[in-house]
Amino acid sequence: MFEQLSENLENVLKKLRGRGKLTEKNVSDGLREVRRALLEADVNYKVAKEFIASVKEKAIGQEVLKSITPGQQIVKVLHDELVDLLGLERSELELKGSPPHVIMVVGLQGSGKTTFVTKLGKQLRDKGRSPLLVGADVYRPAAKDQLKTNGSKVDLPVFVTEHNRVLDICAEAKQTARKNHYDVLILDTAGRLHIDEEMMDELSDVKQQMQPDEILFVADGMTGQDAVNAASEFLGYLDFTGVVLTKMDGDARGGAALSIRSVTGRPIKYMSVGESMDSLEPFYPDRLANRILGMGDVVSLVEKAQETIDEESAKKLNKKIQRNEFTLADFKEQLQQIKNMGPLDQLMDMIPGMGKMKRQGLSVDGSEFDKIEAIINSMTKEERNKPGIINGSRRRRIARGSGTSVGDINQLLKQFQQMKKMMQQMNKGKMKHQIPGLPI
Repeated sequence: MFEQLSENLENVLKKLRGRGKLTEKNVSDGLREVRRALLEADVNYKVAKEFIASVKEKAIGQEVLKSITPGQQIVKVLHDELVDLLGLERSELELKGSPPHVIMVVGLQGSGKTTFVTKLGKQLRDKGRSPLLVGADVYRPAAKDQLKTNGSKVDLPVFVTEHNRVLDICAEAKQTARKNHYDVLILDTAGRLHIDEEMMDELSDVKQQMQPDEILFVADGMTGQDAVNAASEFLGYLDFTGVVLTKMDGDARGGAALSIRSVTGRPIKYMSVGESMDSLEPFYPDRLANRILGMGDVVSLVEKAQETIDEESAKKLNKKIQRNEFTLADFKEQLQQIKNMGPLDQLMDMIPGMGKMKRQGLSVDGSEFDKIEAIINSMTKEERNKPGIINGSRRRRIARGSGTSVGDINQLLKQFQQMKKMMQQMNKGKMKHQIPGLPI
């Protein structure tokens, strides 16, 4: 996400931080490169121009140029302006009044609406809501089937009928919600390859009939300014309440994310960063600004860990480590929990400095995790619990069973012993002076 933009900005800021003293010319030259980086990322021209003007006004202030670390001050100004551009703070869904609440999801065809509807339903269900997904797209042949398939994957109820009149579908869905005590209706409306009068009139009729609490415009993050232009046109018809950015895990240049809020005046509420039904993130402007500037996003990383790692399992694991009973079976379980947190390359982006290492060629495709799991799965229960018994013949058998080499088995066992030893040292407090920040 934003790899090229991050790299370009990082190079500019590195030059500025490398100067002991900054002049207005240094700043102007640097910001000219920042502007070029934004335009290459497909940021709206007017947005980029106003952004640079605002940064420059603050960056050439006396308190910056005469500070002890002017380069670092420039970074702070740039960060603060990025946060302001993206929306300052998290904008939550506003579901007020009596249920069932209605969320209307709109956008162009192919933007990822149907998948987002399911992801949002799952997230709301996980937070205690009782959502009902509604197939309100009567034009795309596979739309209802896709929604039903997605819903079954995450055990969410889906309302579909054979009606061809969207208003009838929505009205019937609302009655079903009241009857069965669903408190949120999420309407998967029809998309088009382009905006037309008939489509927008239909959506306006749905809005008037259903009186939605939220209307969310889904924008394909990979289409850059096309997504921003589509959002502007939709806004004129529907006055939507928020934006969702999808496909942000691809080679997105970032233009949509950095332009759409400024152009439409509507907050970005969610960001979809993968294909799995768990890959929907609440949108936090400050966290995204940190990622863009290579500062990582430790808060989101911790939140993912808390959602994935079972607290009771963590306590049991800690006791095993204290008793020196950590086994290869435990090791495999930890790897699976890390994989459940999401794609490794995205997790790397959340760790400060790791994004740069990834761009320099560090492999984060998860293939090593798969190899380790295959090796451990090829072991007997006794071998997993007592790796010391794995002799030469056992290693050859495990290698054949896992499709790896004896060298791979040797490497895993060596790494496991090193990790186990390190865990013991950390547990006893012997490494508290070697690892900064480790609690005593």
